[in-house]
Amino acid sequence: MEGIGVRTPLIATEVRGEPVYIKAECLQRTGSFKLRGAWWRLSSLNETEKRAGVVAFSSGNHAQGVAWAASRLGMPALIVMPSDAPAAKVAGTRASGAEIVFYDRLTECREEIAARIAADRGAVLVPSFDDPWIVEGQGTAGLEIVEQYREATGHDVQRIVVCCGGGGLSSGISLGAPDAEIVVAEPDGWDDMGESLRRGEIVPVQPHPPATACDALQTLRVAELTFGVLKARGATGVSVSEAEVADAMRFAFERLKIVAEPGGSVALAAALAGKVPLDGTVLLVSGGNVDPAKFQALTA
Repeated sequence: MEGIGVRTPLIATEVRGEPVYIKAECLQRTGSFKLRGAWWRLSSLNETEKRAGVVAFSSGNHAQGVAWAASRLGMPALIVMPSDAPAAKVAGTRASGAEIVFYDRLTECREEIAARIAADRGAVLVPSFDDPWIVEGQGTAGLEIVEQYREATGHDVQRIVVCCGGGGLSSGISLGAPDAEIVVAEPDGWDDMGESLRRGEIVPVQPHPPATACDALQTLRVAELTFGVLKARGATGVSVSEAEVADAMRFAFERLKIVAEPGGSVALAAALAGKVPLDGTVLLVSGGNVDPAKFQALTA
C-alpha cells in the first residue's frame, strides 16, 4: 500500500474517562478502508485481465475503492450499486470514471447481476469481502495498528473493535494483528456475524430486519471465508442501536474533528455505550462517506 493508500492516523482520546485509540480509516483515500483490498486485488491482475476490466457490487465504499484503483491502473470498471445508495458514494464512484448499474436491494440480487455482467464482458468479478485478496488487503490496517499502537504506548494492542458488514475488514485485521482479541461491531438486527460466531455456524440476517442508517453494513449473509477466519481466531461480536450510532458520529465530529459515516461508527458506538472493554483497545472508524444532510440530521 505504500505510495498508494494513506497510513491513517491512530488518534488518542478518552471514552468514559478511559484512554483509548481510534484508527481513523475515514481518512483513507476514497474515504474508507476499502481502497486497501481493492488495490491489492486489482494490482494482482495480469495484463489480459486488466484490459477486460472488473465488475464489483457495493453500496458505495467498495465501489469507490474499486473505481479509484481501476482508474489508476488504467482498466475499465463497472459497479452494481443499490438504487438507494448515498449520493456522496455514487458521486465518488462516478468521479473515478466507473460505470454504474443500479438495482433494488429489496427485490434483486446484486451478486447475480454482477456475475452475469462480468460473464458477458469477460471481466473479473471483485467481491466486496468474499475474496482472499480482498481480505489480505484489508489486513494491512491490522499491520499498521500493531506498529502504531506499539509506537504510541510501548505495549502490544490487546483488543481491536472493528465495524463489520461481510467481515472482510475484521477477518483481515485478525490476520494482520494475530495476537489481539477481535470484537466485531454491527447494527442491531443486522448482527449476523456476531450471532454466527455465538452459534458456531453461519446465521443470515433474519427476515424483515429493522431500518438502519448503516448502509455500508447491510450484508444479509457473511461468507464462509470471513466467518471461518474469525471463528478460528475466537472473535466475538456486539451490536449497537441507531441512537448509539448517532452518538458516536457526534462524538467523532465534536471530540476528534473527523466525519464518520453511520456504518463506520459502530465500533466507536459500542465503546461509548460500554459494550466493550477499553483497556489496551483500538477502535476502527472505518469510513467517512456520508451525505451532508444525513450527517446533519443524525448529529443534530
